[in-house]
Amino acid sequence: MDHRPHAWGRPRDDVYGAYDASYMQTNGPNQHTQSPIVTGTSVLAMKFKDGVVIAADNLASYGSLARFTDVKRLRTFAESSVVGFGGDVSDMQYLDRHLTELAIDEAYTTSNTSSENAQPTLNARNLHKYLSKLLYHRRSKFDPLWNHLLVAGLDEDGAPFLAAADLLGTTFTSPSLATGFGSMLAQPIMRRLVPDEAAVANISRDQAVACIRECMKVLFYRDARSLDAYSLAVVTKAGVELSESEKLENQSWAFADRIKGYGTQTV
Repeated sequence: MDHRPHAWGRPRDDVYGAYDASYMQTNGPNQHTQSPIVTGTSVLAMKFKDGVVIAADNLASYGSLARFTDVKRLRTFAESSVVGFGGDVSDMQYLDRHLTELAIDEAYTTSNTSSENAQPTLNARNLHKYLSKLLYHRRSKFDPLWNHLLVAGLDEDGAPFLAAADLLGTTFTSPSLATGFGSMLAQPIMRRLVPDEAAVANISRDQAVACIRECMKVLFYRDARSLDAYSLAVVTKAGVELSESEKLENQSWAFADRIKGYGTQTV
């Protein structure tokens, strides 16, 4: 090794020959992210008669390593909507910065117009459509944002609104939604409570929050990429109530010895 200060740590040119810098150049096409590296798992959300409950754990996994345990994946927008991020954390950070700029523009436009000429701010339905178009635009450039988003809030009529958008720009809405493993493990639990839009009118806030908490517990039991610390937000006409330091309660692993097909079996 060459230990001279100006070239410390490099192989010596007089022994190994001059370094060929052409290895660092490419004549091929630009390459974008082919798969996410640091990721967040499930996001859950459910409508109730006065608004929407949404939750996501605070873990960001580096592959299978539970690397970052304090990553907040719920983001408020204009104190009237919440966006939940599943998938790649770096793309989540890009979208978070983008939403911050958008919120500043919205606040500036609103504060500089008279009450007679005030422009309506982006509600949850508008925000969802904006994000879906952004995701579709990036997908069309063959440089997708590797995220699955849930947008929760109120629409222009003040009714609960909940919709999803994925990295392809595909959108859909439902009384309850989940991303990642939650779509398989938590959706059956939520659909027992809100099977259709008609059932939403009969669900109270406490029932919805209790169901979401139970789903987060199930995910912690069954999803290896989940955590027992999570964020939970409730969106109503009064605004957004966001708690980023929730913990699972009353955990019990008594069911574990009845699970067959995992690990060493003695029976």
